Formats: sequence, C-alpha cells, structure tokens
Amino acid sequence: MRHWPRWRRRLAILLVCWISIRVGARVWPHPRLSELAPSSVAVYDRHGKLLRLTLASDEQFRLWTPLAKIAPALREGVLLYEDRHFYEHFAVNPIALARAVRSTFGGGRRIGGSTLSMQLARRMWRIPSHTARGKLTQILRAIQLELSYGKDEIFEAYLNLVPYGGNIEGVGAASLIYFGQPADKLQLPDALALAVIPQSPEARGAALSRGGEAPVALTRARHGLFAAYAERHPAARRDESLIDAPISVRSPRELPFEAPHFVEALLRADRPGADHALPTSLDLPLQRVLERQITAYVDRKRAMGIKNAAALLVDTRTMAVRALVGSARFSSDEIAGQVNGVAAKRSPGSALKPFVYGLALDQGVIHPMSMLKDAPLSFAAYSPENFDGRYVGPLSATDALVRSRNIPAVTLAAKLTKPSFYEWLRLCGITRLGEESRYGLGLALGVAEVTMEELVQLYAALANEGNLQQLRWRDAATEEPSRQVLSREASYLILKMLEENPRPDAIHAAIDESRARLPVAWKTGTSWGFRDAWSVGVFGPYVLAVWIGNFDGEGNPAFVGVQAAAPLFFQIVDAIIAREPQLTSLRTKPAGVRRVSVCALSGRLPGPSCPRTRSSWFIPGRSPIDLCDVHRSVMIDDATGKRTCPPYGAHAHAEVYEFWPSDLGKLFVAAGLPRRAVPPLEARCPMAETTSGAPPKITSPLRGVSYSLRHGQATVPLEAIVDGDAHELFWFIGEELVGRSRRGEPVMWAARPGAFQVRVVDDLGRSDERALKVERID
Repeated sequence: MRHWPRWRRRLAILLVCWISIRVGARVWPHPRLSELAPSSVAVYDRHGKLLRLTLASDEQFRLWTPLAKIAPALREGVLLYEDRHFYEHFAVNPIALARAVRSTFGGGRRIGGSTLSMQLARRMWRIPSHTARGKLTQILRAIQLELSYGKDEIFEAYLNLVPYGGNIEGVGAASLIYFGQPADKLQLPDALALAVIPQSPEARGAALSRGGEAPVALTRARHGLFAAYAERHPAARRDESLIDAPISVRSPRELPFEAPHFVEALLRADRPGADHALPTSLDLPLQRVLERQITAYVDRKRAMGIKNAAALLVDTRTMAVRALVGSARFSSDEIAGQVNGVAAKRSPGSALKPFVYGLALDQGVIHPMSMLKDAPLSFAAYSPENFDGRYVGPLSATDALVRSRNIPAVTLAAKLTKPSFYEWLRLCGITRLGEESRYGLGLALGVAEVTMEELVQLYAALANEGNLQQLRWRDAATEEPSRQVLSREASYLILKMLEENPRPDAIHAAIDESRARLPVAWKTGTSWGFRDAWSVGVFGPYVLAVWIGNFDGEGNPAFVGVQAAAPLFFQIVDAIIAREPQLTSLRTKPAGVRRVSVCALSGRLPGPSCPRTRSSWFIPGRSPIDLCDVHRSVMIDDATGKRTCPPYGAHAHAEVYEFWPSDLGKLFVAAGLPRRAVPPLEARCPMAETTSGAPPKITSPLRGVSYSLRHGQATVPLEAIVDGDAHELFWFIGEELVGRSRRGEPVMWAARPGAFQVRVVDDLGRSDERALKVERID
C-alpha cells in the first residue's frame, strides 16, 4: 500500500471509513422501525373474516404489515409513483432533487424530489421540509436511516406509516378499511388506488375516510399510474376496464364490530403476531347463529322478565371456542350489556350433578340402573329438599339424574371418597373455591360458583373420554396438556344417561331423523333464589352452554333451567344442525363397559327371587355387585298367613314379597301405590331367622346436632327407617324404654337436659343407636 499513488491510498482510507460507518451504524443498538409507532390490531375469525380493527394507542388506524404480506402490485405501484430508483440510490436521488430545486426556484410547477427514505424521515422526526434548513435536516435523517436499516426495512416502514386521509395510516389499515381486504389480497385496481393516495392524502383520501365518493383527482392519478404499470406489465391491460370502473370504497364507520365479548377477552389475554394480526378460533357464521337466536328469544320472552342471556359454543375435538355471546345486547346499558356473562362466576345449580354421578360410577357406588332413594333424609344439621318439595321414592340412577332429584345426588356425594366432590372440583381447576366446610354436601346442588367457561370445560371432558383440557381461543395456539379427571367408561355412561333427558318440547315436536341420528346429552340447572337458569349439553362435536339471568343478581321465578334456558338451548342446537346437517355423534363405546342383566325393581344383580330383569350398562371390576334383597322368598303358614320357620310341615308355601324400608313404604302409600305388607313372623320362630334384613337407621334425632330446651319444655321426635319385615319399634334413652311405635311413625320424647344415648330396636331384634345432647336455654 506504501507504493500506491496518494489518491488510491486516500480512496482506500475513505472506503474503509465508509464501510466502518456502515457496519458500525448497523451493529449500533437501534430500535426496530416497527416499534416507532403504536399499531392497531386486526382480529380475524378462523376463516379470515375481520372481526375488529382496533385503534392504535394514538387514536390512529395503523396496522403494521410485513413487506412480504403486501401485494406485489401495491409495492411496485408505490415505487413507480414515488421513487422508481429507491433500491439504486443511497438516501437521496440527486437527479430528482436537482430537478425539484430547479422547478421550485425557477418559478415552475413544484415537483417533489424526496425519496422514500426522505419521506419516512420527515414523518418519523416531524421535519418541516418546506424550508432549505428543513430539507437539509430531512436529507441528513434519511442518510441516518439508510446507514442504520436495510432498504426493505425502510420500504416496509414507509408503507406502514404513510398517511391515507383522516386518522388512517399505512397500507395495512387502509386496505382493510377502504376495500375490506388484507393488503396481500388486493387486486390491481385497488392496489394502484392505494399507491397514489399518499401523495395527496387530504385531497385523495380524506373523502374516502368520510365515506364519500372517490374524488376525480384520485381517479385521474390511478389512470396515470396504470399506464406506467402496464408498460412494465403488458398483460395488465386486460384489467383496463376495471381501472375505468368507479372506485368503490368503505369508510371507517363501516368497519366490522363482531363478537365483541370474545374479541375483548382475547385482546386482554393474548398478543398478536409480528404483523399485529390476531387469527382466532371463532367461527363467524356460528357466532351469528347464536346471536340471532338469543336476540329473538329474549325479545319473545321479555314479558316474562327475561332480558339477558349468554352462550358459549366449543368444538370438543380441539377445545376451540367457536362462538361466544356474553350478553343479549352489547350496547344496552339497561342490562349492563358490556359485561361478559361467559366469564362471570355464577351458581350452576343442578348442572354439576352429572359429575357427582360420574365419580360415583368410577368409585363403584352405582351403575346407571342402580336404585337410589328419593326420600326425606338428614345429614347432621343439613336436610336437603327437592326443587319441587316432593319425594318420589325409589328410582334408577339414570332417572334420578335426568329428573334432577336433589336427595339422590346429595346421598351419592356423601359416599364419594378419594376424591370427594370438592377435591375433584379443585383437581379440575375450578377457581375461587372457598373452604370445603363452607359448602358441605350442598356442593352437589351447585352452591359453589363457576364460570360458563369452567362449566363447558367439564362437559367437554365427558365428550373427550374424561380428559379435561383448557379452552382454545386461537386455532394455532399451542395445545395445552390434558388431565384425566374421569374414566373413559364413566364419561361414556354419563353421556348415555343424559341422552335420556327428554327435550322440553318433546310433547309437541316430532322426533325427526336428525334428532334420532344426533342425540343430545344435556342437563339444566337453577340456582338458589332463581338467579340463574342454565342448560348445558353435548351434541355431535360441540358443547353448548346457555345462561339466563340478570347481571345484578336479581332473581325471577321464571329463571328455571328447564323452562327458561332449555328452550333457547335447543333452538340454538336445531339451528346449528340445520346449518351443518352432516353432523354425527363422535362417541364410541369403550371396551371397558358392557351390558348386564339387573333386577328391574332394585337395580341390583338379580337374586333367585327377582321376577323380572332388565339390561344395564356395567363397568366390570368397578360397578357394584350386590345381589337384590328387595325380593325375598318367605314361607307362609297356610293356616295363619304368617311367616313361618322350620320345620314347615305340610301346610306351608313359598311366596315372594318386596321388602321396602319404611320411608319408601310411606311414599308408596302417599302416591296411591301401597305395596303388599310383609306378614309378621310367627311367635315360635327365633329372631335369627331374619338376619338377612337391614337393621333400623335412626333419622331423628339428627347426628351431631344439639337440641335446645326452652322454658323447661321441649320434645324431640324419635324416628327411624326400618326394613320391610319390621313392624314395631322400641325406643330407649339409656336403659329406659321411653316409647314404642309402628313402622313409619315417630315417638315424641319429652326431653330433659343432659347427654343421652338413644337406641332403637325393631321387633326382630335389630338395632341402631345415636348420641343426643339437650341444652337448657333460659
């Protein structure tokens, strides 16, 4: 290098300096251009339909769009119109700049000589470029940009920050607002229109932003650009008739505002991609089905006080949210319509009962045809009642679930262990649960609050073979790990049981082919005080939940699940089936369940005396295998008509009787269906002959309850449930006989202060006992 001529050495030094400056400027920390201005967010449904375009934080519509996602015709059109040699010069086009200076100061028409880099610099640093000093600053800033960023980065930033009239900036927002298309879907006529607006945004774009007709200046400019474009692309001349057509555009007022509760929830919880587009799982046609049905239903039922509703539809195959309606009218202040009812904590009432039964199936407490008892029952100080205040006696587990009887559900909940129902809800991720003691066995009746999202996840677990999964708001979201909360067998059987629930309109509506082909497994719920009415169910690949109520918690006697929510639920189901007639049931029978014969009356495995059987689903190795003891064969003496014992002699015969507990016997009588009484035992027979029967079970006094003695007077009813072969009860306080009664009748004991042991003995020698405490209160 020492032997190089001086000019060459200086040139080399300058080249090294230039390269150092370029490299240094690039590696020196500087923000990405996309971070220099806030962006709007474009939210799309799963089919690419725009749901909402938000305003950026500076109240501009500006949707940052990567260069690769901008239509090539728009990119080339901008370069042709604004800066043909953008990729060839460095920051400044000296020829264009000289021409602009000569025209401006020579008295001719003002010609812009700014490159895209200079225009971007002016916008970024708000440079007043109409003065010589401003123009110089603009040039220096453009050089700074090109030292720090690549050409593509600068071109992308220009396209995203250029003005389009009003509060619209960038091709991404302008394309969506004016033409209803993403920037990569633009056709040539629309792309060329967008290319020419920034040169005069107020004259060419402001009218569009106000929803007016395209100005003449815009039409003329587009024609001129098309001529230049067609020189490079002769094939484009076939679209010349489209260029001659009027420019049809929309205004920002026409931007869609779809699924507002869904979009609001998603924008709070999720972040868009690098191009600020947010594709979601929502299916806009299904969303509109739900919205139409809810609006029409609320309008029809307004006279009943039904003013608000919410609904959620989820595809169980992916757990994707397909439709979400948070209130009947988003814009209504009367119903606080902007509150999202899907995310609100509400009492689900009986909508939680299927999961009590599911756990009972898994823990071997019942099978679908097990006989349960719907009769007055007390658990310590808790005495649950049915919704209708009545009791129906013995009924199968399936009937008890379908008819939503409270007593059987609470009885089953009391038998659940490892996990209890409370522990299971915690395992399933139900949030904001209080201590277990706060709910007690009332948890089975829905006294704890859940959100609709949580409830839908539980029902979706039934459809997904017992696997609990989180809801997905974006189809492309990472799949969350699932958790097995029920067995495949129990999940399948619960859905089969819920399919037996008749539609609320079944009396009036014929069961058509689609309903027979696509069964609906569904359940209702009504909260205490008639504050919430629910209907939730599984059909085909979907889970649907519907809620009726008021956001202020005001009750209404019309808010009964089967009367208020179920009709809307099935109107939505029918509308979806009509729209998607190809829907079929996705459920398959697990290998771990099979059909077995059980006693038709007791639901237990048939004993030798059962007169009739029926089929039931069964989980081998898990379902209960108790033999039927309701039907018992006894020997009757021909002469006395009483039960006899060996030796029988020649004048005795065998008969089968139903041995019902006394509480169920009373219900049969109350229903006008008295059962044939079991004959008493002959006096000569020892009590040991009856050991197969059940001992008495004290129901009063209540376990764990202290009774108060006021003013020295109080009576405590002594009651017990006895087996069908018992006829008389003997009541003892300590060793003192205080009374005797016939089966089903109480003894009223005149209480005194103290701690006692209450014991009952039936006339066959079987007994039960319970502690009793009586306190004096003056």
